[in-house]
Amino acid sequence: MDISSSYKAGFVSIVGKPNAGKSTLLNALLGQKLCITTPKAQTTRHRILGIDSTETYQIIYSDTPGVIIPKYKLHEKMMSFVGNALEDADVIIVLIAADEQFPEDAFREIIQKQTVPKILAINKTDIVSPEVVAQKREEWSSLFQFEAVEEISALKKMNLDTLKAKLIELLPESPPFYDPEEVTDRPERFFVAELIREQLFLQLEDEVPYSTEVNITQFKDKGEIVSIYAEIYVERQSQKGIVIGKQGSKLKLIGSRARVNIEKLLEKKVFLELFVKVRDDWKNNPGNLKHFGY
Repeated sequence: MDISSSYKAGFVSIVGKPNAGKSTLLNALLGQKLCITTPKAQTTRHRILGIDSTETYQIIYSDTPGVIIPKYKLHEKMMSFVGNALEDADVIIVLIAADEQFPEDAFREIIQKQTVPKILAINKTDIVSPEVVAQKREEWSSLFQFEAVEEISALKKMNLDTLKAKLIELLPESPPFYDPEEVTDRPERFFVAELIREQLFLQLEDEVPYSTEVNITQFKDKGEIVSIYAEIYVERQSQKGIVIGKQGSKLKLIGSRARVNIEKLLEKKVFLELFVKVRDDWKNNPGNLKHFGY
């Protein structure tokens, strides 16, 4: 790819409260599923880069965990990922959901500190009245200086072209940071673990998914089939029984649903074996968090 002197490249961080639709937006902007999405808040725990390259620009998006007040050391690590993404950002997408009711001061304080160009993206505008959207626009525009305000639906891919056009306009002139063939900085093993964790969030109720973590112990590409062994960690023995289910039914469902998505990701047949282990209070244990990649 020939790089002209007017080539643009930069980092765009997507920040917002839990369930604003950050991962859905990144997937929509990239045109492929990179980040897991579920109806539950705090599904995203890591900072994930998604790279969009053309002959004239390269946008490196950062999907980030939702901004929360930390209750565990895990939450502190998640918020450090948000901080790192904001430090790197050339442009920030401040993503708010049109139907959200309770703005948090902590989130607004973070936005207040940012000096790079910001775009306000009001998401889920397809499920509320125009009056509600207008109220959100006025409320946030009175608080912060935005380069643009875009009313979007990430799920329905509405008005994303205008959002991307504004991003490209704000990017600095720069050669690309990544090879144009790359779409992320994460290895396949990471996304395999995420797809398993996605099913934990989708198939388990109440607080149990928030106590789970996934570790890939074996990933062997045997040509026609990929053999994967993964450990699912929970915090208490009672949670282990819930994840396994009666006669192993819940674990079998989680594994079968995850395997279908992993096969789509890897474009190969997959053999997937899941094991459930207990690691007491892992969310507050620095050694465990480091082991899990935090």
